[in-house]
Amino acid sequence: MLVRRVGRSTSPKIKIKAPWEIELLRRANAIVMEVLLRLAEEAKPGVSTWDLEVLAESLCRRRGGRPAFKGYRGYPYALCISVNEEIIHGMPREDKVLQEGDLVSFDFGVEYEGYIGDAALTVGVGQVSELAERLMKVTEEALYRGIEKARVGNRVGDISAAIQQHVEAHGFSVVRDFVGHGVGRSLHEPPEVPNFGRPGKGPRLQAGMVLAIEPMVVSGSPRVKVLEDGWTAVAEDGGLAAHFEHSVAITARGPEILSRL
Repeated sequence: MLVRRVGRSTSPKIKIKAPWEIELLRRANAIVMEVLLRLAEEAKPGVSTWDLEVLAESLCRRRGGRPAFKGYRGYPYALCISVNEEIIHGMPREDKVLQEGDLVSFDFGVEYEGYIGDAALTVGVGQVSELAERLMKVTEEALYRGIEKARVGNRVGDISAAIQQHVEAHGFSVVRDFVGHGVGRSLHEPPEVPNFGRPGKGPRLQAGMVLAIEPMVVSGSPRVKVLEDGWTAVAEDGGLAAHFEHSVAITARGPEILSRL
């Protein structure tokens, strides 16, 4: 789940995690990824987004977790499920049924023993367009370009610039209204991690930081509007959107993806 960019924090206090805390974050993220991979399997024509909401919460609780998004800042569901032009924060509904060719983004968070796992992925429903396939591929590649820069001594801007450069080199646009973030005991912690920026700018990366790195990419204009439900953010021009996210620990050995099974 994302945080809307409202400007620079004055002096964000970045929380450094101990090894035992990173282990709990890894366990929380293992539940997240189990849920996301199951949702990807079940994203078929004729399945409602509400069916997937019920499945996500059930799987999470069965593994001893609590859905981290449910009730967060008033969000009423366990799962964010965004379809086609919906970028993030799409709300599950019984009357919203997946169709052949849809592009679906799942964003899911878990609280486990007081620590938060957070990850996202985008999948196609059945056979999707060539544009949709390229958009998913470039967005996921951009995520890993950003993760590669998540190293001790680098700065947040190095992550941001790597993502932006890869996306724009392929003719797509990064969303600027929403950003990634630190994650730990809280779903959103400093620092903000934009998907655009300049190398060498922003907070310096230290061992023990944990970041939710999450490019949101659209096929056309990066302009965003939020629907009347107050949550669902869509591409203003109706273009397609994709969203991939991992929770990543900064370590002396390099970036460690916690949300990887």
